[in-house]
Amino acid sequence: MDRGQEIPAPCRDPWHCAAMQIVAMGGGFSAESSPALDDFVLSLAGEQRPKVCFLPTASGDADHYVVRFYKAFGHRADASHVSLFRRERGCAGISFANHLLAQDVIYVGGGSLLSLLGAWRAHGLDAVLVEAWRRGIVLCGMSAGALCWFSEAVTAFHGPAERVDALGLLPHSACVHYDAEPGRREAYRRYVADGMAAGYGLEDGAALHFIGGELAAVVRSRDDARAFHVTAAGETPIGETALAAA
Repeated sequence: MDRGQEIPAPCRDPWHCAAMQIVAMGGGFSAESSPALDDFVLSLAGEQRPKVCFLPTASGDADHYVVRFYKAFGHRADASHVSLFRRERGCAGISFANHLLAQDVIYVGGGSLLSLLGAWRAHGLDAVLVEAWRRGIVLCGMSAGALCWFSEAVTAFHGPAERVDALGLLPHSACVHYDAEPGRREAYRRYVADGMAAGYGLEDGAALHFIGGELAAVVRSRDDARAFHVTAAGETPIGETALAAA
């Protein structure tokens, strides 16, 4: 998080906190053959056909990524997207802030975490997402879209793993692709041992469900997908609930 940026105040109202949900995924519609994690996210919206908006910012609003999103969600949700890199933003006739705040779920794609955070801050989207979270809109994402919600994260999109200040909605650190990219895992454990906030490592196919900033559940779309709690003392596997493949 930028040193001058206001850190969201902790939620002190238990009823309101229960509506503030984030799902950080090590995989999702673009990376998984099973839609189980996406089904889980949609179930949290509590609507038969929820409004789901995709933010493909981390990929530079890549066309193929947007197409895959509509293929995955268009038949079961009121799907839309917001583009920050294209002249056509994807929400014709309405500001992206008003559009996002009218959603049930905001889904953030993978790619470059640094590019995502820079673009969001330049457009004021970081503040909009904080407001969305406070209003009870379900926030979720995979890879960079999972890391962005935490206080700190480890990214390796542009080369060697590095430590990045993220949005800070969740007062923990995080690392994804824990099984697929061993270098990230090693760097994350080293950063935490050197003073980075304790947090979570996610293998592809595992997801963390937070309510009001606290971890409520660990879910997975593959039997062998795992999540870890990582502290200066080391890493510990944390419980997982397998989701039935659709």
